[in-house]
Amino acid sequence: MKVKLILPALVEAAAPGFGANERLRRPIKYSLFPPLGLAQLAAFLDPDDEVTLVDEHVEPLSLDDEPDLVAIEVYITNARRAYRIADHYRARGARVILGGLHVTALPDDAAPHADSIFLGPAEQTFPEFLRDLARGEPKPRYASTGGRTLADIPLPRRDLIRRELYLVPNSLVVSRGCPHHCTFCYKDAFFEGGRSYYTRRVDAALREIDGLPGRHLYFLDDHLLGDARFARALFEGMRGMRRLFQGAATVDSILKGDTIERAAEAGLRSLFVGFETLGANALQAAGKVQNLGRDYDRVVRRLDDLGVLINGSFVFGLDGDGPDVFDRTLDFARSRGITTATFHIATPYPGTALFERMVREGRILHRDYDLYDTRHVVFAPRGMTPAALEAGYWRAYREFYSLASIAEAARAHVSLSRSAKHFVYAVGWKRFEKLWDLAIRAHSMSTLRPLLEAILTTVRPLRAAPELREPSVIEAQSPGRPPSVIVPRRAGHLHVTA
Repeated sequence: MKVKLILPALVEAAAPGFGANERLRRPIKYSLFPPLGLAQLAAFLDPDDEVTLVDEHVEPLSLDDEPDLVAIEVYITNARRAYRIADHYRARGARVILGGLHVTALPDDAAPHADSIFLGPAEQTFPEFLRDLARGEPKPRYASTGGRTLADIPLPRRDLIRRELYLVPNSLVVSRGCPHHCTFCYKDAFFEGGRSYYTRRVDAALREIDGLPGRHLYFLDDHLLGDARFARALFEGMRGMRRLFQGAATVDSILKGDTIERAAEAGLRSLFVGFETLGANALQAAGKVQNLGRDYDRVVRRLDDLGVLINGSFVFGLDGDGPDVFDRTLDFARSRGITTATFHIATPYPGTALFERMVREGRILHRDYDLYDTRHVVFAPRGMTPAALEAGYWRAYREFYSLASIAEAARAHVSLSRSAKHFVYAVGWKRFEKLWDLAIRAHSMSTLRPLLEAILTTVRPLRAAPELREPSVIEAQSPGRPPSVIVPRRAGHLHVTA
């Protein structure tokens, strides 16, 4: 059987000042990692099947072939293109299956374009489909419900991945889902509303890591520290492997116990942290209760002391945000030395609790899903106009990644060497986007790997680090009182009412 696995290009506009404003460009972030989900599906196929995997972000997609089975991964901003590709192959006589976040959110939207659709993760349903297909009785819909597990699943077919096309080909996933339940989370419905969080066996994860070439790894897990017992055992097993790795975690998991110290000892050098917002009202509106009452400054200080670079995630436009949210967020990120920041406009994705609430309140502006990319306003915000929200978002990116801002944030570190690494990393990440795009188009991302590894290698924990005398806290106030954020600066204090 000839099988073709396709990840269509995700549509995303470029930021003004950082490159051409194209609707179908190839953003850097989609060229960092290979599509592991499709490589995982390939592992269930028969060894005699002829399998190809095409990631349209890094290579052209030919439509002239005649595969027997085509599997397409669908996100919200590639849905329109995914459906066109699916229709094309069905017209040529291929059996087409669709899965992914968007299919799970809007199955009736996807079904007319496929012979079979898959809802939720496919580790259990795809093998079922293959058995049905062998009998000539494939069903039109497969839904992952209970009994999910990562035990005994085969390793992804990495032989199908062209490593030279990606900055971090050594990406991997050791868990699924998230133990939390944020109303704006696109993956919430995919993993059954935060009720489904499960991990691989530690020994299996360590075997996969041991088989990967090079030193640098990136854990694509939504929450690498989501199960502290698993994470501690994983990091203990990684000690001595001399790996450098990056991942993502929540603020509460960073503050809890010594798991983050164990991660740093095992080689953690960069962490994506979901700060999201500085306002307690906005946190509660988003269901981000795991951030309420947490000390953001202690999170930053702890990671900085451990030599871990921070990619802070911030969301604008949540209920409770006013026009001052941009300056407050920028001031926090720069004064605390956040290495890189990822800004988002709050986006009510179909299938999320936020979307359902926005529909009930009549606040959805349109359903042009190409623009549901966290860079465009697609709902009516409460605290400002849509135009002000979108303008503030773009301004936050421009100002945070200006050379003056990068230099200011770099000075927040307690050592000169750490400041220098911060400056180089942040400048390289955003100020040279055009060069990154050229590297993507020239299929030469692998030439940049030594630079990234060199930066991560030279970031080391400090033997001793000063503690801020007065910690900050994001706290929920008693009824009738406005929530507030008290954040110490290098000199004096800033008290902001949300």
